[in-house]
Amino acid sequence: MDELRASDPSWIGGHRLFGRLGAGGMGVVYLGRDTQGALAAVKVILPEHAGDADFRLRFRREAGAARRVTSPWAVQVTGSGTEEERPWLATEFVPGPALSETVTRCGPLPARSVRVLGRLLARALASVHAAGLVHRDVKPGNVLLAADGPRLIDFGVARVTDATALTAADLVVGTPGFLAPEQAARGASAVGPAGDVFSLGCLLAYAATGRPPFGSGAVDALLYRTVHSEPDLDGIDDPELRSLLAGLLAKDPAARPTAAALDGVITEDAPDGSVDWLPEDVVRLIAERSAEILALPGIDATRVDTPDTPAPSRRGLILLAGAGAVAVAGGGVLAVREWPRGDATGASGASGPGTWTIGVQADLSGPRAAIGRAQERGVRLAVDRFNARTDKPFTLRVEAADDRGRTAEGKRAAERFVRDRDVLAVVGPTDDPVTTAVLSTYDEALLPIVTVSSQQIAFAVRSMRSFFQAVPSDVALVHPIRDRLVLRPDVQRLGVLVDRAGGQSAYLAGYYLNQTIADTTDGTTYPRVVPAGTRDLAPVVDDMLTHRSDAFFHAGDQAGAARAARALAATSYQGPRMAMHTAIGDRFLKDAGAAAEGWEFVAPWIGATAPAAKEFAAAHRAKYGTAPAPWTAEAYDAAGLVLAALTPLSRKNRPPARSALVAKISSSTYRGISRTYAFTDGYRLKNFDGHLHGVRDGAFRYLGAAPMETG
Repeated sequence: MDELRASDPSWIGGHRLFGRLGAGGMGVVYLGRDTQGALAAVKVILPEHAGDADFRLRFRREAGAARRVTSPWAVQVTGSGTEEERPWLATEFVPGPALSETVTRCGPLPARSVRVLGRLLARALASVHAAGLVHRDVKPGNVLLAADGPRLIDFGVARVTDATALTAADLVVGTPGFLAPEQAARGASAVGPAGDVFSLGCLLAYAATGRPPFGSGAVDALLYRTVHSEPDLDGIDDPELRSLLAGLLAKDPAARPTAAALDGVITEDAPDGSVDWLPEDVVRLIAERSAEILALPGIDATRVDTPDTPAPSRRGLILLAGAGAVAVAGGGVLAVREWPRGDATGASGASGPGTWTIGVQADLSGPRAAIGRAQERGVRLAVDRFNARTDKPFTLRVEAADDRGRTAEGKRAAERFVRDRDVLAVVGPTDDPVTTAVLSTYDEALLPIVTVSSQQIAFAVRSMRSFFQAVPSDVALVHPIRDRLVLRPDVQRLGVLVDRAGGQSAYLAGYYLNQTIADTTDGTTYPRVVPAGTRDLAPVVDDMLTHRSDAFFHAGDQAGAARAARALAATSYQGPRMAMHTAIGDRFLKDAGAAAEGWEFVAPWIGATAPAAKEFAAAHRAKYGTAPAPWTAEAYDAAGLVLAALTPLSRKNRPPARSALVAKISSSTYRGISRTYAFTDGYRLKNFDGHLHGVRDGAFRYLGAAPMETG
């Protein structure tokens, strides 16, 4: 929620307003509270529409119809002022995350969860249609998950089915990627209840896979695929769910079931408002949102009585979690087990007075051992430099734990570091799955953990109070990629080739690059997605060039990037070409051969030849006999970040509290070799700094800091 602006009202329609929930082309949505204390989402129409008689007529008609929607799974209208100078409409406020945020943070939902979600939303749509409305914008952002189930929200573009259209007949209303093929082809004139059912199918496919079923990118290409292509349902193995989606996503509107009929088609249900149909991490996310809203000004905490039953339900746990958050927000005492006593069997043993430990948790012998060993070396160099100071307030040692890139061993390593009272912070782990597995362990002990190579956009854990993601995610790196490839006079359309062999990171990088270019530039994209294992990319590359792509980006692995390079080299194309940093490696050079020349990459790590790394690289050669590998300088920076925060907190022979170190790191700005480190409230980097690398004369070369024109 954003703060109110100076031009915003503080009251409207008997609602005290707290802040902005969002804004669109029709109006602004505020969070408010009525005189009885109930929270509401209050949509206030913009002045330019308020003076339009036709708009007022439609708004009045549709507000009246929305009041007739009575489903418990559709947000309820609680008030309206259609005749006022600034027309407004209030609905119940749902303190839960949107489905879009939930899938981004927690990953796709299990098949059963998707079926339950489908049945409840179908009931909401059946009520909408029975009221004579068509929603027209059923998408993940318009579904909120609450403690007692989902809510379909935002009737801002809803239309009364028997009303005369007050918009152009060929206007596409809704969200490309989640609208029906008949609407994509014929515009608003084709809107009907069957279109909402198709949109529900797109939404459920997204919930099950984490991606829109017709891809992403340029709107024209997306609409074309919606009309002519089959949906991408790869990864959905449940036959019942696949059959359901096939019916919902039928191209012919007459072949789709009605929303009301779906209640008999889907057998899964969530009795009594239970949330047991959702995964545990999603339930925790809902609890966090419920807790946050209770801390708003002027909202009294709800009294939570001790339940008679010995084991509260998961829904009860959500309410208890919310009440606990209010106590913290209101200044209550928070008891944290800072230094576990007793039989501490940590690796460092009983260190001498004033000697403390920085842990390194890394893959030192598994599939990413090269990265893990590079990071261990970086931390050791930072500690060596600190210990060489004559004025050092304490002495440091490094303890490395090899998790071999396995979650089970990662958890054991984390537990070992947490038990050791001399470990003040940990650098690592090396990769996303292990990081996800250990975060709750470090979080419970408030032991600071700084990762420099886990680039996942979000981690599905309850909270991350001590976790610092000191590396831009692959999604964040699309900003310098955009600036390098598109913000130049010779490029109008970027061809984006997403190879599913690159996994989720490649798909997300391609998806967000398309979205970012559409949202922030006047350029366009032409996206193509190929299945994992596609060997011949020549037809795909030819198609992208036929559609006037004058720059080229590959999202995938080394092997796929090499195939794309060879296919591109076989054409007359001479424009800029780039791949994800995951393609940097010996295999790309070997497989691509001469076709590798000229390719560029935006990576999160700095090159050893960078001027900023000169002194560090010399120290690395002196100690290890080689130039530093990728990720070494970043680990060196991570240790330096910890040391800079630790030094002012130190007391002779007495380590600082881990929680104090977390707070100090979170509020610090530290200038390292690779970048300047400063963190958001969510302990992610504030900036998107990347480094440009390229193939020159048959080898990878460091080309300098990646361009960063805009945010």
